[in-house]
Amino acid sequence: MKKFSKVLALVLCFAVVACFASCGDNSKDPTNPATPTENGTAAGTEGTNTSFDFSKEGEYSKKNDTYVIGLTGPLTGSASQYGISVQRGAQIAVDEINAAGGLNGVKFSLNMKDDKATAADASTGYDALYEEGMQVSLCSVTSGSAESFASRADEDGVFSLTPSGSSDKVINASKYAFRVCFGDPDQGTLAAEELAKNYNNIGVIYDNSDAYSQGIYEAFKAEMAKLGKSYKEQTFDAENKRDFSTQAEALKDCDVIFLPIYYTEAGLIAKACAAKGCTALLFGCDGLDGVKEQIDSTVTAKIKYITPFDVNSTDTKVKTFVDEFKAKYSDTPDQFAADAYDGVYIIFNAMKTAGVNNVKVDPAVLGDALISVVASKDFSFTGVTGTMTWDASGACSKEPVIVELN
Repeated sequence: MKKFSKVLALVLCFAVVACFASCGDNSKDPTNPATPTENGTAAGTEGTNTSFDFSKEGEYSKKNDTYVIGLTGPLTGSASQYGISVQRGAQIAVDEINAAGGLNGVKFSLNMKDDKATAADASTGYDALYEEGMQVSLCSVTSGSAESFASRADEDGVFSLTPSGSSDKVINASKYAFRVCFGDPDQGTLAAEELAKNYNNIGVIYDNSDAYSQGIYEAFKAEMAKLGKSYKEQTFDAENKRDFSTQAEALKDCDVIFLPIYYTEAGLIAKACAAKGCTALLFGCDGLDGVKEQIDSTVTAKIKYITPFDVNSTDTKVKTFVDEFKAKYSDTPDQFAADAYDGVYIIFNAMKTAGVNNVKVDPAVLGDALISVVASKDFSFTGVTGTMTWDASGACSKEPVIVELN
């Protein structure tokens, strides 16, 4: 099994650059029940915004005795590991907030429906969540589902902060849709710039049936054309995600192979490349976080990927989260869990900043308030995936790192 050996900070002028706003440290005061633990700090939370009227009660939230955060994600099926990671990361944050007293003494609850990574099930799940009292959401896990969820949420004015739905179609589907993760175009552009300046013989393997993979690939393709660089490409689809010998054979002479895909398929590709004698560097995006567990000693090639989260970071916030995750689930958190963990704290801090004071608040009223807060130039959040800011588009700005396995 390979080990993490190096994390390279990228200082790059592209869309995913963090604004390092100074953050108050009132979150470290255990006597204040309305602040989070030290695992997350937000600028602009020292006072509360009282310009919003939260007295209006939602039709379904009238029965609520907790603030209900809803989301959908794949809890069964081939993509279930992503949904389970998100669920676990989010639940840890909810448990921490509740243990600290919640928001003005009112606790939070997490309600997640299995959408099997399909848009139809995400839409059905949204309807069930809304009727069960959802007031704010973490949207969905995968991009296709998140776009469907956000479209439905737009009709009801529900604020939707997806941890991992990275396609721009998600945040374009609703003015209430925001994201914690990097956007697909940003990662594709960064990958093209990074590989074009260091390699000549470049290959790509992408999933032409997946919105995440296609979104990154299209941005990569456009940037490579702009840079005047050529590359060889191979594809696969939903029906062919197990045998990658053909793709590995076609690209075995490349110096680097770009993999804008998820870590399960990346692990299989790494093994296929090893079997074909391909020693190319394998370079991916945040979807490769977790690939370490998918490879074995047969894989000798280096693997690098863009991510906002380094599980081996010495940062106190990260170490605390990782240790708690391991203790609770006997497993190591990945980027999906980390983004979900931060997502809950972002919602909490935004609600606190807005001055939310009614557990039965109408989701539409809350949605308008949270847009105003999160998109404000005065609001930022520092969590386990870095320092984040947003604008009205819903895109998240934060600094990436490149993790290297060797």
